[in-house]
Amino acid sequence: MKRDLAGQSTLVTGAGRGIGAAIARELAREGSDVALVDLGAFDDAERLAAELRALGRKAVALHADVADFTAAEGAVAAAVSELGRLDGLVCNAGVARDRVSWKMTEAEWDQVIDVNLKGCFAFCRAAAPVFRAQKGGRIVTIASINGLRGKFGQSNYAASKAGIVGLTKTLARELGPSGVTVNCVAPGIVRTEMTASLPAEVIARAVAESALGRMGEPEEVASVVAFLLSDRARYVTGEVIKIDGGQYI
Repeated sequence: MKRDLAGQSTLVTGAGRGIGAAIARELAREGSDVALVDLGAFDDAERLAAELRALGRKAVALHADVADFTAAEGAVAAAVSELGRLDGLVCNAGVARDRVSWKMTEAEWDQVIDVNLKGCFAFCRAAAPVFRAQKGGRIVTIASINGLRGKFGQSNYAASKAGIVGLTKTLARELGPSGVTVNCVAPGIVRTEMTASLPAEVIARAVAESALGRMGEPEEVASVVAFLLSDRARYVTGEVIKIDGGQYI
C-alpha cells in the first residue's frame, strides 16, 4: 500500500498525549519520520518516540517550552539534524484554564495565550526559513470550534484559538509564494485527557450539540491532519476545517 507521507519528516508540538499523540502515530503509519515536542508530558513523548522507532520510523522526543522563541528555533534545528529534513509542522500544543471573564486571573489569561497562540506562532516562525529555503512545506495548526463561535467560561481559550485562525490565514498568504501550504483544523469535543476532566454535564451538552450524537476520537482529527500534510492537499491552503461531528452547525 502506498503511504502518503513516505520519505517525509514532520514536527508535532504537544505530541505526548491526546490529539498530538494520535497525530504522531498516524503520521508514522503514513510513512513520516516524526519529531515530538512536549514539556509537561515529555516522558510520554519519549515513550511514544520509542514506539514509533519500533515501527521503523525515525523519531525523536524534544523537550521545549513552545512559547519560547529560542526554544522553538532550537527544536526545529534539532528536528532537521536528527531526522535529516523537515517537510511538515503540526502546531498542536495547547492548554485550557477555564473561568468566567470577570473572575479570570492575569496568570490564567497569559498562560493560555502564551502556550496556544504564541507557541503556535513561535514554531511557525522557526520553521518558515526552512520551508522557504527548500521551496515547500506543510503547516497544520490546531484551533477549535470555540475559536469560531466563542464559549462561556473560555474567553482566554477562545481568543487564543481565534488568533490561530487569523495566524493561519496570514501565514498562508505570506508563505504561499514559497510553495508552503498552511491550514487549520478546528475540532469540537474530542475524547482526550483534557476533556476527561470536564464535568459530565458539560460533556453531555457538547454531545447533544453534535449532529452525530457522540464525542470525536483523536484518530479522527489525526486522519484529516495527515491528509493536509500530504501531496493530495497540495492545492489547499488558508482553510479552516471543522472536525466536530456537526457540533458547530
